[in-house]
Amino acid sequence: MNNRNIKISDEIQAPFPGRKSYSIAEILAAGGATAFASKMGKSPETIENRLKKLPKDAFLTKNEAADAIETLNESK
Repeated sequence: MNNRNIKISDEIQAPFPGRKSYSIAEILAAGGATAFASKMGKSPETIENRLKKLPKDAFLTKNEAADAIETLNESK
């Protein structure tokens, strides 16, 4: 392997290329989570089934959720 010809890109690369994130405000402006999912071409019925397949430790506890919301509100 020739290490002399390595070129490093100057561009900042997104950590998840091809994935767009949406703010809470954008989701609420669309009419809520169900309306947002429908507008994105997702079926609300499949969301519930996909959530049921996740392990129990994939979800935040009530305290973790409260801390997360507090952090989000502080970073506005």
